[in-house]
Amino acid sequence: MKQFVILSGKGGTGKTSVCAAFAWLCSNNIATENTTYVDADVDAANLSLVLQPTSSEQHEFWGGSLAEINENKCGGCGACVQVCRYDAIFPSKSNPQAMWVDQIACDGCAACVYACPDDAIQMVKQQEGFWYRSQTRSGVIFHAELFPGRDNSGKLVTMVRQQARLHAEDNGSPLIIIDGPPGIGCPVISACAGVDHGLIIAEPSQAGIHDLKRIISTLDHFKVPSTIVINKSDIYPQGSEQIRQYASEHELEVIGEIPFDEAIPNSTLQGKTIFELFPDAPAAKELRRIWSKLTELVSDREKDYGTKTT
Repeated sequence: MKQFVILSGKGGTGKTSVCAAFAWLCSNNIATENTTYVDADVDAANLSLVLQPTSSEQHEFWGGSLAEINENKCGGCGACVQVCRYDAIFPSKSNPQAMWVDQIACDGCAACVYACPDDAIQMVKQQEGFWYRSQTRSGVIFHAELFPGRDNSGKLVTMVRQQARLHAEDNGSPLIIIDGPPGIGCPVISACAGVDHGLIIAEPSQAGIHDLKRIISTLDHFKVPSTIVINKSDIYPQGSEQIRQYASEHELEVIGEIPFDEAIPNSTLQGKTIFELFPDAPAAKELRRIWSKLTELVSDREKDYGTKTT
């Protein structure tokens, strides 16, 4: 079983459109029709908007713990206020003689618990979102929703990936495709750790090149081999050339260049992949070629690795 992750240094580069296109290609090939999918952007999951699940299993996600004060036991001494480094504790509005914790400001460090002489504070586990196992026309997808303002997005990504892997192992999936989150933070680290290959979607702009360098550094740190696809490559030719030069200097391969094509946003607006509505569009033809190149590249790398270790 292989795991691919699709990443970029920022949002809006086309990761989800590419992932949805790959899902359609997989589901229409006997060798890969049992592929499992993961939407690892738990803060703003949208792969399911294109793949349109027909049924879902919903599961609660419980993350960290936050401090809560029992106002009936609190003596209002203020010891908790003195040790709180996040300015999260205030006099209670309902009982001015007791203290109250602002759970948005609370970081869950538990310093107040140890400082309280009245044993009036406890750490309470928090539900921070949901994760889902859904059936789509392209296969099973695991995705999640983190509640607004909640932390632990990296932990939730790890949870979703673990569930996807267990499903893939139990059902003989040959491949897991992960639609990664934007940026280079904890969710990205959780999404790319241990995968077989990273596909970086880059856009030809100054910001895009900067973000490309950041995500390459992240994948290099975790020793994940990667390749590059330039999206909307013809809207700024100079930027595309800069990406090619950077890739060449760092011995990275650009395996495809998707032209600007209104077929992609038009199909997304209708909750479809480009292949379902515009199979002969220029972008659709290039996406077919990229998928073929990507699977061939990973297969060749596996053969080389086997030869070296034999």
